[in-house]
Amino acid sequence: MGKVTGFKEFERRDEKYKQVEDRIKHYKEFTIPISDKDLTKQGSRCMDCGIPFCHSACPLGNLIPDFNHMVHQGEWKKASWILHSTNNFPEFTGRLCPAPCEQSCVLGIIEDPVSIENIEKNIVERAFKEGWIKPQPPKIRTDKTIAIVGSGPAGLAAAQQLNRAGHAVTVFERDDAIGGLLRYGIPNFKMEKGIIDRRLAILEKEGIVFKTNVNVGVNYDVKQLKGFDAIVLCGGATQRRSLPTPGIDADGVVQAMDFLTQQTKVVFGQDIKDQILATDKNVIVIGGGDTGSDCIGTSNRQGAKSVINFEIMPKPPGHRSPTTPWPYWPLQLKTSTSHEEGVERNWLINTKEFITDENGKLTALKTVNVEWETIPGERPKLIEIAGTEKTWPCDLALLALGFTGPESTLADKLGIDKDARSNYKASYGKYQTNIPNIFTAGDMRRGQSLIVWAISEGREAARQVDSYLMGKSDLATKNTDGDLVSI
Repeated sequence: MGKVTGFKEFERRDEKYKQVEDRIKHYKEFTIPISDKDLTKQGSRCMDCGIPFCHSACPLGNLIPDFNHMVHQGEWKKASWILHSTNNFPEFTGRLCPAPCEQSCVLGIIEDPVSIENIEKNIVERAFKEGWIKPQPPKIRTDKTIAIVGSGPAGLAAAQQLNRAGHAVTVFERDDAIGGLLRYGIPNFKMEKGIIDRRLAILEKEGIVFKTNVNVGVNYDVKQLKGFDAIVLCGGATQRRSLPTPGIDADGVVQAMDFLTQQTKVVFGQDIKDQILATDKNVIVIGGGDTGSDCIGTSNRQGAKSVINFEIMPKPPGHRSPTTPWPYWPLQLKTSTSHEEGVERNWLINTKEFITDENGKLTALKTVNVEWETIPGERPKLIEIAGTEKTWPCDLALLALGFTGPESTLADKLGIDKDARSNYKASYGKYQTNIPNIFTAGDMRRGQSLIVWAISEGREAARQVDSYLMGKSDLATKNTDGDLVSI
C-alpha cells in the first residue's frame, strides 16, 4: 500500500499547534494543518505489511491501508468513500479518538507509526470542503418507526444507519442541543461545535427527526415509547464517580462535567447564573485522564492562578511499557496540549480531606502519598506512606474521576435488566435487552469507553434492530476478521 518505500523515505509529520500564549486566549481549535503534499507523503508511509494490525485495533474496522493508499494516489474522493463506508463520523474520531490503530501499526515496531488519525481528519475535511458529503435519504421507506434515546455518537450512528435502511427514526435528547458529551462534555478548543452542526444538517436532510429538551422517563412518559416498533437506548454512562472523602460537599468541590458544560454553553452565548469559574483561583484537578486534561485547558483559559493535577496511579513510563508490548494499547505517559499550557502534575497521591472555612467554602486539600502493593491473584492494594501528608491551597477542586455507569432510572421504568456493573444488559452480540423490541448500545451497554467504540456500537445495534424488524439486514458490519460484511 502507499509507496512501497515510502516508510523508508519519509518521517512522520503531525499537525503543529499555535503558540500557547495565543491559544489560551480563546476556545477555538488551534491546530495548524499540514499541506496536501505532505499529507500525500504521510499516506505513502503505509506499508505493504501483509497483516494490517490497525484493522483489529480499530473497533470500526476502518479500511486504513485502503484510504491511506488513496491519499498517496491523490484520490481524495475515493478515500472519503472508503472512510465513510465504515465510519459515519470521521470528523469526530479524527479529532477525539486516541487512535488505537496507530498504536498497533506495524511500522510502529521500528519507526513512528503512520499518522492515521490526522489523515482521517484531513480526508473528511477535504470531503466537506469539496461538497462530496451529501444527504443520502433512503429510496424506499418501510412502515417501521424507531425511537433512539440519546444523541451522542452511538445514538447518531444508530440513527443514520437505521434511517438509511428506510425506517422512520426519531432521536430524543434531554439537553437543549444534539450531540451528547460531544456537545457539552468536549471543550470547544478540542472540537468546535460547528463540526457537529454541519453533520446534523446532513442527517436532518436525510430524514431523521431530532427532539431536544426531551428527557424520556421525566418529562416524556415512557408509555409514549410504545408507539414505536423499536427503541434503541444510547444514553451513555453518565453516573459520575465521586470520592468518599471528608468535605466532599464543600462549596468549591465540583464535578468536572458541570464545569466543562457551563463553559461551553457560555461560549455559545448562554447566560449561566453563578458560573463555576477558575479565574484567579488555585485549581486542583483530581483525575489524570482526558477529562482532567480538558479541565486543565479550560482553567488556564479562564485565568486560574495555579493549576495542579492529582493522579492516584503511578507515573507511566515515557516509552511503551514492556507490560504492554506491541500491538497492545501501551501503558505510556501521555502529555496533552492542555498539559503543555501549564500544570503541575502529581502521581501516587490521594486526597484525604477537603478543608473549608467557617462558611463551608473550600480553602485547601489534605493529601498523602501512596504506593500500590501487588500480590499475584489478588487485587492491588493501596498503601499510604507515613509522614507524607501535605496541605495544598485550593479554591476550586474539579473531580475528573470518570463515570461508574449509566443512570438507572430509565432501566427501572422500562423494566430492563442490568448487569453486575449497572450497565443495561443485552444479550452478547445482539444488543437486545430482555424486552425484545428495546435495544441498547454505546456506553450505556458496555460502560465508559472510547468515541470509536460508541460509533461502532451504534452501527452494530442498528444492524440488529433492522434484522429484528425485517428478518434480515443489508447494513454493513465489522466481522471478527475486521472485514466489512453484510448479512
